[in-house]
Amino acid sequence: MFKSVFTKYITAFMVIIVISFSILAGIISSQTIQYSIKTKQATVINTANFLKVKFENDIASHLSSLNSEEAVEDFSFSEFINTGDNKQNIIREITTLARYTKEFVFMVTDAAGNLLLTDDYTDPKTFRLSKIDSEIVKELINKQSYLAETTLGGMFTEPYLVHEVPILCGQNVVGMVFVCSSSELTTMYVEVMIKIIIMGSLWVMLAALIAVYFISEKIIGPLKEMSKAAKSFAQGQFDVRVPVVGHDEVAELAVAFNNMAASLERLEDTRRTFLANVSHDLRTPMTSIGGFIDGILDGTIPPEKHTEYLQRCSNEVKRLSRLVQSLLDITRIQAGERKFNKTSFDICEMAREIIISFEKRIEAKNLDVEFECESDKMLAYADRDAIYQVLYNICDNAVKFSREGGKFRIRITTKDKKINVSVYNEGQGIPEEDLAMVFDRFYKSDKSRGLDKTGAGLGLYIAKTIMDAHGEEIKVRSVWGKDCEFIFTLAKGK
Repeated sequence: MFKSVFTKYITAFMVIIVISFSILAGIISSQTIQYSIKTKQATVINTANFLKVKFENDIASHLSSLNSEEAVEDFSFSEFINTGDNKQNIIREITTLARYTKEFVFMVTDAAGNLLLTDDYTDPKTFRLSKIDSEIVKELINKQSYLAETTLGGMFTEPYLVHEVPILCGQNVVGMVFVCSSSELTTMYVEVMIKIIIMGSLWVMLAALIAVYFISEKIIGPLKEMSKAAKSFAQGQFDVRVPVVGHDEVAELAVAFNNMAASLERLEDTRRTFLANVSHDLRTPMTSIGGFIDGILDGTIPPEKHTEYLQRCSNEVKRLSRLVQSLLDITRIQAGERKFNKTSFDICEMAREIIISFEKRIEAKNLDVEFECESDKMLAYADRDAIYQVLYNICDNAVKFSREGGKFRIRITTKDKKINVSVYNEGQGIPEEDLAMVFDRFYKSDKSRGLDKTGAGLGLYIAKTIMDAHGEEIKVRSVWGKDCEFIFTLAKGK
């Protein structure tokens, strides 16, 4: 079930979202309940205190109108309440309050706990008794103020949030005011709030999950495409590419993946070209050698020409030997087995030696030779034998592809604390579209091999490999049909 990244991603987000919204719903519900309870308690307390003050003021007014000490001593709260005008006025006031707070129950008792009156909105069935238990009455009078969730000893058929305050006449408790709120109504309110919060949370969670699904699909989709492409690579199909959408990290990964695919495709093309060229360069001399030897053995080639054809066989064998040696050099350099012994040597003297070694070929083509050096002696720091091989290969190509009577020039200068060696020739040059492939294995600008029948196309690749190993640069500039120039850098010696 959790094998795919998409499934893990969605599952993780679902768990996080569900847990987060559950915690949020719990916190909101708890805070809502607490706020509801505190609000109701404050309302109950304020209403009870209002009635207490109202009753005490009415009692004081009544007694002051009598203006008799005996009337104060003989004052009866129940008689005061049951007096026609007083009772109607009190019931009217309580009923008015009850009209705007319908979940409240208002109740007035005397000091003994006898129920004297209540509001007109309360169902009489709410009260099971007409008098509060005497023990509870004593507790209420002793506390002066009482707030609790209770049935008042069975007075109510269900628990109520009860707030009681005593009514005083002088220092004596003559009655009690009760403002009660049903806990059922509070529970119903809380349940409704919780349902609203849960429903809201579920809708938000659903929207979040849908959004996460599409976001995850957008992120995982390119990864799936990359997985399919990787499987295609395993089957040798390197022309597959993944779509690039947007500019985020996934898009950057897709671009990098496509660049890798392009590199693999080029590498595969290079490998195929490598095999084709190796096969060609091995098969051609071996075919020639086999043909010459068979001609000598079966008498097709007369005895007086044996020496000539044996010399051709020798040349082909040497050509094979050079090819094999070049391949071994490349393998050793890339494997790090060929160690370069860097020393200081005169690069100008090396260039003179190489020019002298090409003297016969230069004279045969009647080349115009130029040699430029900033000073008679310029020290370079590198592996002398390796740099000799690089410069010799470049000069060999320059002489080989120079036109009859063309210019052949070697220039050695210093620039940016480096020695720059330039080999220039006038001749066929290199096509612009081939410049990027000059240093590839088995590259030959002369695709027909009409001009270059002796080379294997490995000289410049070996030169590039040697310069890379030295941490130096080698580049080419050419105008097709006009000239060509190779330039490489060397570190200065001491």
